[in-house]
Amino acid sequence: MLDLPEQITACLFDLDGVLTQTAKVHAKAWKEMFDEFLHGWSKRTGEPFREFDPVADYDEYVDGKPHLDGTRSFLQSRGIELPLGSPNDLPRAETLYGLGTHKNDIVLRLIHDEGVEPCVGSVAFVKKAIEHGLRRAVVSSSTNAKDVLEAAGIEDLFEARIDGNTAEEEHLAGKPTPDAFLAGARALGVGQAEDLRAHGADVVVKDRSELLEKK
Repeated sequence: MLDLPEQITACLFDLDGVLTQTAKVHAKAWKEMFDEFLHGWSKRTGEPFREFDPVADYDEYVDGKPHLDGTRSFLQSRGIELPLGSPNDLPRAETLYGLGTHKNDIVLRLIHDEGVEPCVGSVAFVKKAIEHGLRRAVVSSSTNAKDVLEAAGIEDLFEARIDGNTAEEEHLAGKPTPDAFLAGARALGVGQAEDLRAHGADVVVKDRSELLEKK
């Protein structure tokens, strides 16, 4: 049996560290990409080289964020500003898109070379959720979520996937905002404003700022 309230009809699952053991893969990819960039930056500017910390810097600046936001956030922590660029920028181009693309290429290489281990307990829970007829979606900031799910052999356990590509296409804000998870709920047909009102909600808002008193 699932230890969930009876009114629960759907489950939204984060990917890295919840369904798959890929957090270390992402941290390793971020470090390889940033260290390569920082070495070149140090040579050009004369600033001392300080490597990317795969624990402290990863947790503080990039974990859970869309790759553009993570790249910008870490670089700003080092006093570095790069142009946004475009999705067509080549890997290693000194733009946010270029570095982000390079990082994603590294992730795909690591996934291919090292594979992806699923989190056994989480997968068991998902399978039990299927038995109980619960709807299921994956919510991740990674643009490689599909590749990760396929590599772990669990893609077919989910009905919907909200990932970094979705976030870019639909202009969803990254964590800590709930935008991606709300998109996951919409993809499963649950939690919509009309349904909330139909089931007796007195007030339905899109943003908590709507609850602030307006002068």
